[in-house]
Amino acid sequence: MKVRANLTSFSILLIVAGWLIPGNARAMHISEGILPFSWAAFWFLTAVPFLAYGLYRLKKLSREDLSFKPLVGLLAAFVFIISCLPVPVPSAGTCSHPCGTGLSAILVGPGISILIAGVALLIQALFLAHGGLSTLGANLMAMGVMGSIAGFVTFKLMRGLRLNLAVAGFAAGLLADWATYLTTSVVLASGIRGESAFLPLFWKIVIAFIPTQLPLGILEGAMTAGMVILLSKKRPDLLVKMRILKSAEVLIP
Repeated sequence: MKVRANLTSFSILLIVAGWLIPGNARAMHISEGILPFSWAAFWFLTAVPFLAYGLYRLKKLSREDLSFKPLVGLLAAFVFIISCLPVPVPSAGTCSHPCGTGLSAILVGPGISILIAGVALLIQALFLAHGGLSTLGANLMAMGVMGSIAGFVTFKLMRGLRLNLAVAGFAAGLLADWATYLTTSVVLASGIRGESAFLPLFWKIVIAFIPTQLPLGILEGAMTAGMVILLSKKRPDLLVKMRILKSAEVLIP
């Protein structure tokens, strides 16, 4: 009970801190009104099955382990805060920011990580004017779906190659971040190109992101690696329970 209370208190503190973070709200994520209705509807409908799968996984794992929901709540607060740190990219019509979905995908799997991102994006759209309701599906496909899948798959591949946690965590965080912005570039280029060719506009948007997203991706990779290493030292039992480490890999004093 004490652990659950501490996790709940920490989550509340993170959410309150998010409200105090300054920034240009209009620049966060893909802003309201940027995408035509047809494209906004397309991305929203595309995102719905992923959200449904995330809900299914959350219900299933919560029944198996009562301590799972507090972990999900803590990760939701983490993703909410980390994705509220904007670095404006005026030429792209949006902004750069860390995502956090690489870490959440590693710890709870891509399905629930998508759900976590969806909750964070919805709260930001409703109460912080970050992104928008019409672009919620597009933002979720970029940050939630592609970010989570890229981070999870990268981590699993790296561990399958017997690389250590630090290297696997760094690569997962880095590629989750970059996958998010490549997808954002696809979404923006598709929606705003009009009669223009897709590829030239896509590359212009990608290039616009590079000055901010290249270093941010590296920082997010380092952050993800650091968090995974910290958990392996402080809470190896959690990583074993989430099947990130095997029992034989945990040193018992």
